Amino acid sequence: MINIRRIEPDEWQIAKQNLYRVFHAVFKEPKPLEEYIADRETQGNFKDFDDIQKNYFENGGVFLVIDDEGQIVGTGAIRQLEDKVCELKRLSLQFEYQGRGLGYRLVMELLQAARELGYEKIRLETAPVHQKRAFALYKRLGFYEIPKYGTTHPNDVAMEMVL
Repeated sequence: MINIRRIEPDEWQIAKQNLYRVFHAVFKEPKPLEEYIADRETQGNFKDFDDIQKNYFENGGVFLVIDDEGQIVGTGAIRQLEDKVCELKRLSLQFEYQGRGLGYRLVMELLQAARELGYEKIRLETAPVHQKRAFALYKRLGFYEIPKYGTTHPNDVAMEMVL
């Protein structure tokens, strides 16, 4: 049975590995997965996973996982950016689970959590060149493009939605 739930303290490394696997496939990385992960780790990618408590739970946010019979197959989180504004982060879903409405369900739960926490806007950064389905989902949900606020990657766009 598939369900969406809060991440447990001992699952952060599994969730991080899931995100690496998804990004390795999304960005069509030619290196083997293990080498890709090692490179990203030395670059400090996904450092926020090293202390989910501080970066999400103590930063006005939540971190959710999609669980299929005890296996993490997707992740998504929100955290505070500024007063009344949060950021959607670490949204990923393994390819074999895509197209079932799970990403939509996860985003809807995160949007609801953001509203309950008192946020008025939610922002995100994505790479529409590589993440076409995610970009289309965000647009359908009402996100609109805004000036970049954090990324330095030229393919990324920033988006925002009023909650």
